[in-house]
Order: sequence, then structure tokens, then C-alpha cells
Amino acid sequence: MKHTLRNLLSGGAVTALVSVASFAMAQDGAIPPLMEQINGGNWLDPAEAQELVDELYYQRAIQAYYLMQPMMNVVGMRDGSEAEFGAGYNVLPIWKDRMDSRTWVPTPNADVIYSMNYLDLKETGPLVVAAPPNVIGMFTDFFQRTITDVGAVGPDRARGGLYLLLPPNYDGPIPSSYFAFESPTYNVFLFFRTVMEKGDDGPDPTAAVALAEQTRIYPLSGIERDVKPMEFPNASGIRVNMMYPVDATYWDKVKEFVDYEPLSAMDVETRGVLAALGIIKGAPFEPTEAQKEALAKAVEVAPKMILAGRQMGRADGRNKYYEDRQYENAWGGTTAEWYRDGYIDIDQRASYFQYAYSSAPAMVMRTIGAGSKYPNATRDADGEFLNGSNNYMMRLPPNPPAALFWAVTAYNVTDGTMPETEQLLPSINGFYDVEKTEDGSIELWFGPDKPADAPESNWIQTVPERNFLAALRLYGTGVEFFDLTWRPDDLVKVD
Repeated sequence: MKHTLRNLLSGGAVTALVSVASFAMAQDGAIPPLMEQINGGNWLDPAEAQELVDELYYQRAIQAYYLMQPMMNVVGMRDGSEAEFGAGYNVLPIWKDRMDSRTWVPTPNADVIYSMNYLDLKETGPLVVAAPPNVIGMFTDFFQRTITDVGAVGPDRARGGLYLLLPPNYDGPIPSSYFAFESPTYNVFLFFRTVMEKGDDGPDPTAAVALAEQTRIYPLSGIERDVKPMEFPNASGIRVNMMYPVDATYWDKVKEFVDYEPLSAMDVETRGVLAALGIIKGAPFEPTEAQKEALAKAVEVAPKMILAGRQMGRADGRNKYYEDRQYENAWGGTTAEWYRDGYIDIDQRASYFQYAYSSAPAMVMRTIGAGSKYPNATRDADGEFLNGSNNYMMRLPPNPPAALFWAVTAYNVTDGTMPETEQLLPSINGFYDVEKTEDGSIELWFGPDKPADAPESNWIQTVPERNFLAALRLYGTGVEFFDLTWRPDDLVKVD
């Protein structure tokens, strides 16, 4: 019986059975599901095919914008800084009179002294940075991935020290006695903040500036007499645009970065997205006219998509600090590197870098008395977006848990720049003689004109008909913030 069945299913018998089955399938019109979905198994109409190819190119451009946002954020800062103050490892602009609204940069902090530089390890080789004590700072690569914190949360533990920054794939000797770190990109962002002292009439930047000017940067292998002397231009009071491009030159900057940095600077899938646009390391970037239109459109639409995501909010609510208040966590419950439950939260990362820059563990970890926290509000107590035409009052309970200082600042919602008004510094901090209520709480006021009940020291001016966000900073955050026994009240709209 077995031999008989084998004989029937061999040779011509099998062919006959297949032919019968195929004929039956053809008779009832059945075809595989993908063939049924796509044009009955035939090629598409050429016009439709071209339309879909063009649409895919546009969608890749949108995705590339999201992926490259952290890099373009800091490229804009570098280009604006170097155009105004000059380039070089030895050029460290310091906002010696504080940073105000004339500096266009995402969510700047007017309440510390900023020092920022953009190092190029491809040009210089390994660089040594002698960091002063008590710096609150970091080094990041140009995707703003933290290389290391500097200061109390860094390896120097606020004592200062010698940081050795190594270029990507460095295989040379590493001398001892340095805090040595290898950067994934040749370009490195140096971001130092020094804390002011309380003066007779508000914060006094003198000591903080002097501390920042102790920073020294020099090549590891340089001859001492050939090391360029440090330059510390005062960046305060100058109109400087440090924002990333909002036109098609966005893609030219992406191409420059891809060509300059090593292949290892980004993962192969990100490179694949860029390659689909024609942005490939070492290859000409020559988009067609239709592709240029798609790229230009993507630069217009992608930031609106990011803003729309911020506006509509997260369905999971991870961005809310409290169940009963409007304050948001800019990291949305991820790590400083945007990791969450085994993946990178791409949308939250893009949202952050649309209106902010720099992300480091000290900003995210629950570090008692040393790190910093940044709850921010875009809505009032009734859930309505904050509008600069209205007056609002924010109450901070007594004794804000900030060992170093607390501050509240108003920002434009779109890009995180400061609203430019007659005040220039839309910020109030604990170094001022801020008026307090009888129980020690602090009432801060926002509005286009000072409300009648608001002390001058407690008022932040806003721009009429423009949305804004209010950010609270707690430097040296205390346990009261983490265990929720101290919580800021929502902004309340007042007449």
C-alpha cells in the first residue's frame, strides 16, 4: 500500500494533481492576500507608483528630522556662538552679566553664569579641560548624549579636576591622573554653570564669573609655549542667534555632520534613514527638484508635528509630576538618554530638544542636595494654556527645597527662548529680596503689565497674545520635592 501511494505521488501524478489544484483555484478566483491588496498582483499605474515613492521620501525626511533634532539643536548653538565670538578650543564665551532674552537659545537659565564651548577633537586630538571646583556642568557629544557630568554629580565631586576628552575610536595611551572619557563624536559640547552669590541688590555674578574664568583647555600633546591662551568674551547684552535652521539649509548641516563624523557616530538604521534621502558619508548630496520640495516641506511640517505632540499631551500621563497639578517633567519619565523600558522615547526626545538643550544624569536622577529639577507648566489651574495677555499668580510654599537656589522663568513655548520685554530677564530667583506672605510662601505674578497687587520684585512680564511656559528650577534638590511633601501650586488666572 505504501509503495502504491508513493508511486501515485511521484512523477506525472504529482504534476497532474498540482495542475488540477491550480485550475480549481483559478476557477474560484482566489489569490494570495497581498496580491489581492495590491492591484490584483500587477504592477501599479506609473503615476501612482511615483506618487508613493515621493510620499515615502517625504516621510523619511520627517523621520530624519526627528532623529537629527538633538544634533541640529547643538549645531545651531555652535554656529551662532562661533559667528559672534569666534571658534577654537581656547574660546570660552561667558555670559558675565547673565543671559537675557537677547540670546536666542532654548530655555536658557538667567539665574546662573553660563560658559559654553564647542570642541573639535578631530582638529585638536585629545583635549584636557581643567574644570574649576563647584561647577555644575557636563560634556556631551553632538547628539547631546552625556559623556560625563562635571561637578557634584561628576567624578570630581565638585572639587574640580582634569578631564581628558578622547576622540572616537581612540587607541592611543591614556595617561593616569585624568578623568578620561571617549566621545562618540569628534564634536563635543562643553557646558558649565557657576552659581552666583547673593548681593546687596539681587544676585552678584562676580565670584561666579571669576570661577568660570579659571577653566583651562589645551591639547594633551601640545607644547606648553604653543598652547593658545584662553579667551573669555563676555556674551551678555549681545543679540546672538543660536537656534538651528528653519529652512532647507537644515539638510546641508546634516550632510556636513555626516561627512565630518565617523561612521560609528550614529547607528546603522539612522544612517539608513538618511541614506534614503541621499545623505551618505562621502557621497554627493544632489536631491532632485521634487526632492528639494519634499525636504523643504519636511522642515516646515516636522516641527509643527513635534509641537502638536507637546500640545496634545501624552496619553500615558508620564510627563505629569503630580496627579492633581499641571506641572510636567520634560523627560517624561525616561533616563537622561531617553531610555524607557527597553527603547528610546523618540517623540519625547524630539519634544525636549525643540525647546531645550543639554540632558545629563544630574538633571534626571533623584540626587539629594546636588542635582537639579525642572518642573514646568504650560497650562493654568483650569487646564487652559498660559497666555501672555492674561495675569497669573503662582504660589510656592515656604522653604523651596533647593540647597543652592530656586528660580522661576518664563519662556516662549515654541522654541524655549525668553520672551523679550522691557524686563529682558523674565526670571525671579531666591537671590532677590522677593516679598513673602506671612506664612513664608512666595506669590509670583505673570502678566503683560504689573498687576496692582503684585510687588515689583515678584512680577515677570509676558508678551500679549503669545503663549508661554513657566519653569521652576530647584538646584540642589531636597527630599521634600521627591517625596511630594513640597509641591508648587498651579498658576491661577487672576483679574
